[in-house]
Amino acid sequence: MRKIVAGKLHGIHVTEANLDYHGSVTLDPDHCEEAGILPMEFVEIWNKNSGARISTYVILGERGSCCCILNGAAARTCQPGDQVIICNSVYVDQAELITLKPRVLTFDKDNRVVDRLTYSVERDAGGGYSFSILDEARTPPARAGAGGQIVTAPKSVFLADFC
Repeated sequence: MRKIVAGKLHGIHVTEANLDYHGSVTLDPDHCEEAGILPMEFVEIWNKNSGARISTYVILGERGSCCCILNGAAARTCQPGDQVIICNSVYVDQAELITLKPRVLTFDKDNRVVDRLTYSVERDAGGGYSFSILDEARTPPARAGAGGQIVTAPKSVFLADFC
């Protein structure tokens, strides 16, 4: 089994840091649902401002609030306004890797979703792996294929666009 990225909130901004709370990170349920992050799920948080990396669990805040609140000991690692990456993961057999399509959301300074991305790993002709980032906003419209079935050709964007 391999630990693989399952979903990610990339570049969300910390809205509060509450040292005296029990622990965890409080997130907007809308963001969690879109990225596939569950309540009480363990996540990793990477602070883009300080480089700090922590692990904690998710609790849900107010729907539509765009909150990202670090609680308890986690509050020592982040300040309001810091940009963080919040990532959940799953364990999968290597053969399942190509079936996993992690959802990634990117954010503006007010924690509104800017991009809705999907990570995709495929097998290439030589039997190796290829990686692409599919951007819903840049996906060409569906077209009719052979036999009349609907075919979509997601447009890939380069990882470097988001690093």
